[in-house]
Amino acid sequence: VIMVVLGISVCTKNGKVLVSRQFVTIPRSRIEGLLAAFPKLLSGNENQQHTFIETASVRYLYQRFEDIFLIVITNKSSNIVEDLETLRILTKVVPDYCGSSVLTEKLIVENGFELIFAFDEVVSLGYKESVTLDQIRTFTELDSHEERIHEMIEKNKEREAHEEAKR
Repeated sequence: VIMVVLGISVCTKNGKVLVSRQFVTIPRSRIEGLLAAFPKLLSGNENQQHTFIETASVRYLYQRFEDIFLIVITNKSSNIVEDLETLRILTKVVPDYCGSSVLTEKLIVENGFELIFAFDEVVSLGYKESVTLDQIRTFTELDSHEERIHEMIEKNKEREAHEEAKR
C-alpha cells in the first residue's frame, strides 16, 4: 500500500472549506465527505494543540488557528512521523502566505492561489517534499518572476503589432 497525502484543506471550525488541494485522484464527493465529517470527529478534541484523528479509512492531521483549521488527510498506511512533519511545515506556510498570524476566512480566500502553489511545493503527487519555508518562498517567487517576464514579452509583442498596424 502506498503512503500518501490525499489532500490539504483549510476550513472553518464549522467545516466550511476555504481552500482545498488534492494530490491523488479521488472523486470530489469523497473529499467533500471526508471534510464534512471532520467537525463531527473533532468534537471533544478541540482543545488539543495539534494532533490527529484516525477513522477506518483515513487519518486527519490538523492544526487549529482560532476559528480556522489546517487539515492534512492521509491514508492510514502513511508514515505518521512524516505526516506530522508535513503538518509542521504547513503550519508555517499558511500564516506566512496570508501575511498574518491571525487567520480569517477573508485572508485565506484572498490568498487561496498562493496557498495552493505553496501546498504544491510541500507535497508532490501525494509525497512530502523535503523543503523549508524559505525554499517554498523561493520556488513560488521564481514562478511569478517567469510569469512577469512572459507578460513583458507579450506586452512588447502587442505594442509592436499595434505600431505595425498604425503604418
